[in-house]
Amino acid sequence: MNNKEFVTELSKRVGCSQSETAQLADAMVSAIGQQLEEGKMVLVQGFGSFRVKKKMERIVVNPVTQQRLLIPPKLVLTYKPSNVLKEKFNK
Repeated sequence: MNNKEFVTELSKRVGCSQSETAQLADAMVSAIGQQLEEGKMVLVQGFGSFRVKKKMERIVVNPVTQQRLLIPPKLVLTYKPSNVLKEKFNK
């Protein structure tokens, strides 16, 4: 499902126009992104949680040349589904 299909389905369920629903979806994504940029965890009840974690630096080896490379630390976005969502798929 792409963004347009998502907005169409959501607008049918909510009963708003597609433009209003698209603005709402954009505002929601923007608000979630802002909270994650500030280092906060975002919990969406019944869906799951989003969190930014720091991956430590590590050394990797190129298997062809045997050259060692240092991968610098970086921030990654993680998602953990809620138990409600897990139960829907594990029936």
